Amino acid sequence: MQIPGHIDPVPVPRPGLVNNVTPRADGRIDLLGLGRDQIRDALTEAGLEPKQAKLRAKQLFHWTYHRGLTDFEAMTDMAKTLRPWLAQRFVIGRPEVVEAQVSEDGTRKWLLRSADAQDYEMVFIPDESRGTLCVSSQVGCTLNCTFCHTGTMRLVRNLTPGEIVGQVMLARDALGEWPKGTMAGLGSDPEDDLALDDEDEPDAGYSSAYGTGARMLTNIVMMGMGEPLYNFDNVRDALRIVMHGDGLALSKRRITLSTSGVVPMMARCAEEIGVNLAVSLHAVTKEVRDEIVPINRKYGIEELLQACADYPAANNARRITFEYVMLAGKNDSDADAHELVRLIEHYRLPAKVNLIPFNPWPGAPYECSSPARIRAFSKIVFDAGISAPIRTPRGRDIDAACGQLKTAAVKQTRAERDRAEAEEAATLG
Repeated sequence: MQIPGHIDPVPVPRPGLVNNVTPRADGRIDLLGLGRDQIRDALTEAGLEPKQAKLRAKQLFHWTYHRGLTDFEAMTDMAKTLRPWLAQRFVIGRPEVVEAQVSEDGTRKWLLRSADAQDYEMVFIPDESRGTLCVSSQVGCTLNCTFCHTGTMRLVRNLTPGEIVGQVMLARDALGEWPKGTMAGLGSDPEDDLALDDEDEPDAGYSSAYGTGARMLTNIVMMGMGEPLYNFDNVRDALRIVMHGDGLALSKRRITLSTSGVVPMMARCAEEIGVNLAVSLHAVTKEVRDEIVPINRKYGIEELLQACADYPAANNARRITFEYVMLAGKNDSDADAHELVRLIEHYRLPAKVNLIPFNPWPGAPYECSSPARIRAFSKIVFDAGISAPIRTPRGRDIDAACGQLKTAAVKQTRAERDRAEAEEAATLG
């Protein structure tokens, strides 16, 4: 079993990966995932004057992340002659959708593919009052948690900021949640007329019919494939775009990052990202947690809980969430529940506990605790004054539930899929 050593694992950079942008076959640079300053630098390197590049970067950032556009021709405050120049050199991409599935309970799962043919998954979970997007941060995982299907994959590489942001963009595309209409006064900045002659004027005719309307996608959880804190820089940069007021503009209070316990990175997470924290606890003794969450052998329960107590973004209004998967006969006894209460009280943690019925997958070494056992566990924690709701499994029928994500590319190679499709077509023919 692979256990992180003294130096936390970082995938070896791939040849040709420059500035965390996956190279494209057509040579154009994908702007998705770049911040405003990075877009400005890319424009400058492509030949724009610095002052022009600064202005155009501001406009491109708005059109890309706030409006969700991928077509430079539709960016109406850009000079008409500039648009084809941009299209020749740049692209605003989206992850390739290999497969999209919808569960009988409305949960959606997408199998996505990067420009270098790496596959990963994202999940959208709709509820009556909100909708949550579960975002992946790595292709595969290195933590080997024994109850998690993703943990049976090898770690291929970190996802880039563009591949992380791209999941949110793609969900907005699918849900039709980009602002409609045009913004009155857009382009009124005096710099907008910089270096334009008459034939280069941007399109006129702005209207005030602009708005976002009600949104289904209200929350983001970094709980998909991978350990977010082992891809810290890329996750941070992606979430800054998601939280930017002129970007996707989602409040940090609506974003939760889940970690299995990468203790040294937790303080940086609070300082540099500031989102809500969830911790995959899953056990209250060293022996059991060493088995099911092997990173515990490096950062033990006491060290992890002290880091939670020190997490500056946590308070009674923004409690730390402890994820606790219910495994029959392993971590679900009354004694385990009482010890969980003791630990939370000892470290004076503003906390709630999400009790997660184990979601089965082929070859899993565990069984789910019975409904009665889960209810008894929950009651002990609730009676101590700590919220301990039982999470309703969502998307089990499409392997989209917690702990079930494992890309179809691992289950079946592309060649195998192509061969199966060809055989099916030949049969139908």
